[in-house]
Amino acid sequence: MQINLPEKRYYAIGEVANAFNVNTSLIRFWEKEFDVLKPKKNAKGNRKFTPEDIKNLQFIYHLVKERGFTLEGAKIHIKEEKQKSLTNFEIISKLEGIKAQLIKLKNEL
Repeated sequence: MQINLPEKRYYAIGEVANAFNVNTSLIRFWEKEFDVLKPKKNAKGNRKFTPEDIKNLQFIYHLVKERGFTLEGAKIHIKEEKQKSLTNFEIISKLEGIKAQLIKLKNEL
């Protein structure tokens, strides 16, 4: 899944939810369920997600929504094979982005 977020230091929960096309409540739920998500909170309690949090959210979204993992299965998968799986996921995401750009160029020709 490709998400379109501008490059920033912090993202509001609404921006993140729109990018993933999910409700903000799901993002808050995943934050409670997965230890790898640790958004910063300001004095008002508003969550601010870092680019690292976005990568982790993408990986969680991929496991749960695209591959059909249960929450427990996704937690176990993240703990056991986090670095290897995350690296593979990042490579696949980049390749999918390149593929989309190439298809766009082909259609413009």
